[in-house]
Amino acid sequence: MQDNIHVKSIILHDVVKCALGILPTTAAFVYTRFMTTMAHKATLDDIPILVDLMQEFYAEADYPLDRHWAAASFSALMQEDALGAVWIIFQDSEPAGHIVLTIRFSMEYGGFDAFIDDLFIRPAYRRCGLGRAALRTLFDECERRKVLAIHVEVGHDNVAAKALYQSYGLKPYDEGREMLTARLGNSYGDA
Repeated sequence: MQDNIHVKSIILHDVVKCALGILPTTAAFVYTRFMTTMAHKATLDDIPILVDLMQEFYAEADYPLDRHWAAASFSALMQEDALGAVWIIFQDSEPAGHIVLTIRFSMEYGGFDAFIDDLFIRPAYRRCGLGRAALRTLFDECERRKVLAIHVEVGHDNVAAKALYQSYGLKPYDEGREMLTARLGNSYGDA
């Protein structure tokens, strides 16, 4: 499976936080389980899974999601490879999250820069290394495409996400400028 990138075995000892929950600290044994984390490059057939993941992601922030808009957006991105890529992160055979890469040409960098447009890991799978596996996949793809800079938008209060991103070298960009946005056409949220 050529599109399956970063197969990683994780050995969990003592406290198992992932899909099984947390073992009591009084457990008199060490539980070891081999779990496989895999980033699968999404295809058009994966859109229903991606929309379900995106709905969970949006629900955490109380954002509404138009499922038809989300499906059309994934479709548009995946049909034009130059625009980026999407991966579903699997823990064993279960879809545990997704990551979205979008790419553009930047005059500031004199080449391509990229955005981590979405990174979502389901709550039951957090703090198990899946976010790192997703970012490693995205960074490897950016290296392959000769991307010169990677950006991400993160909530001011999202300490865990900030720590994860900073571990990959992403840091606040403060050059005395702010990013301003104007929505054009029929972008989501205009209705």
